[in-house]
Amino acid sequence: MAINVHMPSGPATAVAASAPWRERARQGARVTAALARRHVYVTLAVLAALAALLIYAVLAQSESGTGGYATAVVSRGNIEDTVTALGNLQPRDYVDVGAQVSGQLKKLYVNLGDRVKQGQLLAEIDPRVLDSKVETDKSDLANLKAQLADKQAQLALALVNFTRQQGLMKADATSQSSYDTALQARHSTEAQCKALQAQIAAAQSQLDGDEVTLGYTKIYAPMDGTVVSLTAKQGQTLNANQQAPTILRVADLSIMTVWTQVSEADVPKLKLGMPAYFSTLGEPDKRWTGTLTQIQPTPDVVNNVVLYTATFDVKNPDNQLMTQMTAQVFFVTASARGVLTVPVAALHQGAAKEPTAKAGLQRKSTPAAPLPPGAKRYWVQVVKPDGTAEPRAVVIGVSNRVTAQVISGLSEGEKVVVGSASSASSASQSGASTADRSRVGQMRGIGGLH
Repeated sequence: MAINVHMPSGPATAVAASAPWRERARQGARVTAALARRHVYVTLAVLAALAALLIYAVLAQSESGTGGYATAVVSRGNIEDTVTALGNLQPRDYVDVGAQVSGQLKKLYVNLGDRVKQGQLLAEIDPRVLDSKVETDKSDLANLKAQLADKQAQLALALVNFTRQQGLMKADATSQSSYDTALQARHSTEAQCKALQAQIAAAQSQLDGDEVTLGYTKIYAPMDGTVVSLTAKQGQTLNANQQAPTILRVADLSIMTVWTQVSEADVPKLKLGMPAYFSTLGEPDKRWTGTLTQIQPTPDVVNNVVLYTATFDVKNPDNQLMTQMTAQVFFVTASARGVLTVPVAALHQGAAKEPTAKAGLQRKSTPAAPLPPGAKRYWVQVVKPDGTAEPRAVVIGVSNRVTAQVISGLSEGEKVVVGSASSASSASQSGASTADRSRVGQMRGIGGLH
């Protein structure tokens, strides 16, 4: 069976067919206009950035100096040359409190961080064994004293008998043997009394020693300070037969010692009595000052690096400094305050490249004045009022890696050349060119949407 489909024809059909194409054309025009606007915005942004970079370059050129020089002004300030080292803090005065007798730690009366006074009871060891020994010593001593009393009574009787025999012997009323027996009894009893007296003295000494040992079961603070460590626990058994066990440490935190390790290359620069200061990680802007007191002669070798220990003390009245804190230490080898300073970058060694003398006249050389101790001669380029630079000899005193003291040759307010303005701004120009390339890439990516 055939089916015939008849499509309508005429103007209505043509209008209906062309309507979707006109709608697509209008959408394409809108997209093209939007892309064109974005393209214009990106172009304006790039031009604004380039203008800002140009203004910055001009300003940098004008501030850096004349004639393409990067300059610095000679000014007054403070300068110091230092040797740096890393250290840690320890109490200067401390005592490791140990046990002199063995036994169980019966009671611990302090905790970590407690402040104690000299003579304060800190801990107690079980005293029962030593107490019983003291009681035994007292009993033995009492027994010996009783024996001595008996012998002294016998001695008194022996003296009476000897005196009687002595009188009878003078009257020839007794025998010689009776006299000798009385004399021997006297001497024997006297000797026995002396032996007992010696035994009593030994027993008394034994008692005194055991009483002292019994007193060691109570441990007292040897000094005023703070309990900074506890190495024994209550109930722990202590054995003092081989080595005195440490129970705790008491330290005086009012004065701390800074222990630093200095490399062998810097040790010759250190002198006893030189000033030193340090800062901690918690307070990097605060300085604690002291004076170098000791350089230990025996080094520590760590990974084939030779380090010498240098120490100095610092007061700690508020207990802000604590044990084992890390310290960034500076030993001041030289310093100057309120002096003329220039950047080290402006200094040049060797002979200054001075302009040739006019009319063939040669400059007469004058003998150089003697330098102060520690001073050195350099030359710098000084910017003249017309913008040109001329070399000038200067004498430099204290210097570090950044700044140097000017002893002579420059005046306050003069400008010296420290480098080229182009090299000073190369980093900013490199960053600007990178940003420009990034923006151009973005613009090309947008253009690819057409």
